[in-house]
Amino acid sequence: MTIDPADRAAVVAFIRSEGRGVIATVDALGHPEAALIVIAALDDGTLIFDSPTDSRKVPNLAGNADVAIVIGTTGDISLQLEGSAWTASGAERVTYGEAYNAQFPGSRALQDDFSVVAVDVAWLRLYDASSTPGTVLEARWR
Repeated sequence: MTIDPADRAAVVAFIRSEGRGVIATVDALGHPEAALIVIAALDDGTLIFDSPTDSRKVPNLAGNADVAIVIGTTGDISLQLEGSAWTASGAERVTYGEAYNAQFPGSRALQDDFSVVAVDVAWLRLYDASSTPGTVLEARWR
C-alpha cells in the first residue's frame, strides 16, 4: 500500500494511524539527539507533539529549528520527514494543544510544565518495503 508523499491527506492519515515517531534534533554543541515522540498531524500536514519543557529537545529547538523525523518503524512503510519546528506559545499553544488532545485524549500537552511543538514539513521520503524492489518516493511540501 504505497502512499504518495505529495498527497498531504494520505500522509496525514498514515501519521495518524502510526501515532509515534522518532525525532532528531541537534544540541548547542552540534551533537545529534533522538527521541521517541507521540505525534499528531493536522489536516494541513503540520505535525504536533508535546514534550516536558525540561527535556533535551525543547532547548535544542530554540537553538536550531531543523528537525528530522521517522514515522513507521514496525511495518513495511516508513516516512522520513524534514522541516522546521517551533515551540508554540500564547493562543497558538492552546490551539495546537487542543488539536493534539483531540488525537490523544488525556495528554499533558497543556500542562504548565509541558511544551507544545509544531513542525512545518518541508521534505518527505517514503520507503515501502512491501514489494521487491522496495519503492522510494520523495516530495517537497515547501
